[in-house]
Amino acid sequence: MADHGDEPHVLAVDDNLVDRKMIEALLKKSSCKVTTAESGMRALEYLGIRDDQPGESSVSATTSKVNLIITDYCMPGMTGFELLKKVKGSSILKEVPVVIMSSENVPTRISKCLAEGAQMFMLKPLKASDVKKLRCHLMNCRT
Repeated sequence: MADHGDEPHVLAVDDNLVDRKMIEALLKKSSCKVTTAESGMRALEYLGIRDDQPGESSVSATTSKVNLIITDYCMPGMTGFELLKKVKGSSILKEVPVVIMSSENVPTRISKCLAEGAQMFMLKPLKASDVKKLRCHLMNCRT
């Protein structure tokens, strides 16, 4: 895992600018370093996963740049679920917790994401109390 002292590094992925800015503000208020991406493909680029060969991903880094990835479920091009599968399929990134967000409460979608390795599924809009739960996960504490 990336070591950023007391400031965990979170990659926030959402195609909606307003949602992205809101998540970023909430996380920064919670003393997190935040990098944002507007799509799953941009997130993969940032993480160093090349997606140019189907079924194969090669990672250019040797350790993860982030401590947590939080992604919207519904995005054009690559869904949050597809991003989750890419991250969990990477030998370097598979230990990084991934949290999926959605404005739709669809039980089958939630269970599918959790079964594929998502740490948590949160309903949007995120609130300060949700970020506290995330922060707790980052610090490996139990509430």
